[in-house]
Amino acid sequence: MAASTRSDRPLLVDLGPLAQLRAGQLGRRLPQLLVGLWLYGFAMALFIRSGLGLDPWDVFHAGLQQLLGWSFGTVVIAVGFAVLLLWIPLRQWPGLGTIANAVVIGVATDVTLAMVPPADGWPAAWGLLVVGLVVNGLAGGLYIGSQLGPGPRDGLMTGLARRTGRSLRLVRTGLELTVLGVGWAMGGTVGIGTVVYAVAIGPLVQFFLPLVTVRLRPPERTAVPVPAGEGV
Repeated sequence: MAASTRSDRPLLVDLGPLAQLRAGQLGRRLPQLLVGLWLYGFAMALFIRSGLGLDPWDVFHAGLQQLLGWSFGTVVIAVGFAVLLLWIPLRQWPGLGTIANAVVIGVATDVTLAMVPPADGWPAAWGLLVVGLVVNGLAGGLYIGSQLGPGPRDGLMTGLARRTGRSLRLVRTGLELTVLGVGWAMGGTVGIGTVVYAVAIGPLVQFFLPLVTVRLRPPERTAVPVPAGEGV
């Protein structure tokens, strides 16, 4: 079995949808996936309630919400399935985690927004932002580490990188700048929280991912060390 050469570079494996389900440990991986996705939606709602700015995709979601008048979670779900349609020309197949990602995060966001009021003052706003960042980092580690398929937006990024031959960082940067610009033009919230998120989320996921990744036993040729935080 191939092994990671560094403890902070957990072994993530490249498996198709059926192979993901056959890789074992579903008794741990499925609950971890769902907890991670729910926490991700919870953190997303905290960013919104902080009023200090959103991550690029959520700026896009907020812009669409302004345009369509839907709940934030409904927009997240609709965009998730719309992005999945873009997987077709990339010849990618969604896993169980991909479909769950498209639904659970949106539901969790709307539930949390119904329970958590907007921040009242700067201390509360920064408190929500910081807690949201840490929870988001943990949530990303949990759902990525369950190894049940990437989220729709993550899969679009990796699919485009594979098909175009461009680096993952270049494709990710291009996608996020695009959705950020379009979302901002539609009225999405951009602020200091947007910058803080961009700077902090990678290191946070890199910290949590080795702690929660479920180690699988695929054929050696499919085992690939993936830099922590690369697929967030």
